[in-house]
Amino acid sequence: MGKVISLVNQKGGVGKTTTSINLSASLAVLGKNVLLIDLDPQGNTTTGIGIDKGDIDKSIYDVLTDKCEITEAIITSKYKRLYLIPASINLAGINTELLEKSIDEPTFSKGKQLKNKLDPIKDKFDFVIIDCPPSLELITINALTASNSVIIPVQCEFFALEGIMQLLNTIMMAQRNLNPSLDIEGVLLTMLDSRTKLGFEVVEDIRKYFKERVYNTIIPRLIRLTEAPSHGKPIIAYDPKSKGTEAYLNLAKEVIERNGTTN
Repeated sequence: MGKVISLVNQKGGVGKTTTSINLSASLAVLGKNVLLIDLDPQGNTTTGIGIDKGDIDKSIYDVLTDKCEITEAIITSKYKRLYLIPASINLAGINTELLEKSIDEPTFSKGKQLKNKLDPIKDKFDFVIIDCPPSLELITINALTASNSVIIPVQCEFFALEGIMQLLNTIMMAQRNLNPSLDIEGVLLTMLDSRTKLGFEVVEDIRKYFKERVYNTIIPRLIRLTEAPSHGKPIIAYDPKSKGTEAYLNLAKEVIERNGTTN
C-alpha cells in the first residue's frame, strides 16, 4: 500500500519544499520507491531535483484539469527510485478553475480531484510525498483529501506556533468532511540555529505542545541545504557527507519506522 504524505504549513519559509525534496531523495536511497508531487505553482520542488521547467510536457495542473492521465505526467528523475509529477505556473489558477467547474457541474467534487487521480496508481510506490503551497486554499484541501497523513514543518524561530491552530483546524475540517482517516504523521522541527538559545526554547515549546508527534530528528540551519536546490540536487547528492544529509536520512528512517515498513 502506497503511503501518501503531504507536507503542509500555510507559512512560507519553514523548510517545506526543502524537506519534500530531501525526504523523498533519502527514502529513495533507503530503498523505497517514491513519487514526489509538486503542488506549488512556484515549482521549486521541480527545479530542486534537476528538472528544467522548459522541458515539462505534462504537469500536475494537466492532471487536475483532466488534460492528461496521471501516468503521463510522471517523470523519472536522475535519482534511482525517485519519480516526480512537476508543477507549472498554470497551477496558480487551479483553485478558481476547480471552484468554477464545481458550480457548472454539480456532481464534480472540487476537493477530491487529486485523490481520484492518485488512488489508482499510488500503490505502485512505497511513499507519495506532496509538497503543498504555503496556503490553506482548495489545492491544499485536495492534498489533505488525497493523503493518509501530513507532516508539519515548524521553523525553530519566534512565532513558530503562530498559525498552527489555523492549520490544525483545516486538518480537522478535512477529516470531518472529506477524509476521516487523515492523521498527523509528525511535526518536523526545521532551521535550528544551534548558536542561539531561542531555537532550543522553541524546540521545547513545540515538544510540549505536540508531544510524541514531534520527530526526534531536527533539521539544522545550513548553507549547504540552501545551496543544493540551486544546483538541482537533493543534499544527499550535493554533499553526501554534510550534516544536512545525515539529518534527512535520519528523518527518512523515522518515517519508515513509524509506518512499519522495511527494505
